[in-house]
Amino acid sequence: MGFQSNSIKILSGNSHPELARLVARKLDTNVANIRATQFSSSETSVTVGESVRDEDVYIIQTGIGSVNDYLMEMLIMAHACRTASARRITAIIPNFPYGRQDKKDKGRAPIAARLLANMLQSSGFDHLVTMDLHAQQIQGFFDIPADNLYAEPSILEYIKDNIADYYSQAVVVSPDAGGAKRAAGIADRLDLPFALIHKERQQANEVFQMILVGDVMNRLAIIIDDMADTCGTLIKAAETVKAHGATDVIAIVTHGIFSGKAIEKLNRCSALSKVVCTNTVPLNETATTTTNKLEVIDISGTIAEAIRRLHNGESISYLFHHKPLDLVHSA
Repeated sequence: MGFQSNSIKILSGNSHPELARLVARKLDTNVANIRATQFSSSETSVTVGESVRDEDVYIIQTGIGSVNDYLMEMLIMAHACRTASARRITAIIPNFPYGRQDKKDKGRAPIAARLLANMLQSSGFDHLVTMDLHAQQIQGFFDIPADNLYAEPSILEYIKDNIADYYSQAVVVSPDAGGAKRAAGIADRLDLPFALIHKERQQANEVFQMILVGDVMNRLAIIIDDMADTCGTLIKAAETVKAHGATDVIAIVTHGIFSGKAIEKLNRCSALSKVVCTNTVPLNETATTTTNKLEVIDISGTIAEAIRRLHNGESISYLFHHKPLDLVHSA
């Protein structure tokens, strides 16, 4: 027997409650009554305030801010739901934390993403849903089903709707070789030319040389990347394409983390006119109050539709290349 249409339970941690509310609204339901707090000793306490017995539970928590505290919240939530006899528990982690620690890139380096995969499975999760993983191989770290959604359909829609006047003179740019496949895919879907920046990085978060491969002269450069963290790469990429004759530069990323002095650096960067991100993570207060360079794409509809399809036993591969309708219902 399949899951009943009234058995979806949306639980939210403290990392991004607004996204959970948007997802629940699109599924015509409410976020479940759950409370996650900390004792004075900094230990995490979770109270599930309603029954989850025999329910299809989806716990929404993203990688931002106090990442380790939020991870502990999520693990305890899953354990609480498992011991309370939930039928199935799915982790919805739009921005998967520790995703950049996916391989041994130096001696004695831990593969923290694999460790996190083990922790999620041990806590009781049956399924994982992410969006735009930094490294696709992370899906292989799990023994449970792991589905990686893509922001690409929403990004394509944004580009078509917002740069129509400049479309014929646009070029899609990848700021590094690692993101070339992602950016080239968007360029192909839009039938736009593609350019690549080769970066030589001395150490993490420090870019010191950018080499452009491709033609951006007299074109609107659209830089595509999976995340904007310290924004060092984006700013260097914008300055590089501007120096090679681009008329304007915008950046579109999935995860807008903007840590440290990222917003301050964006405000000082005259080469980059706009940064567009999705709401996989919440914008921090600095980002929302001190710059006019940011725009946000709502991807809650994609997550809600993925939940609906998983709940009803339907394929979610359609979502890899298509943006769902704005109105989604659980039945």
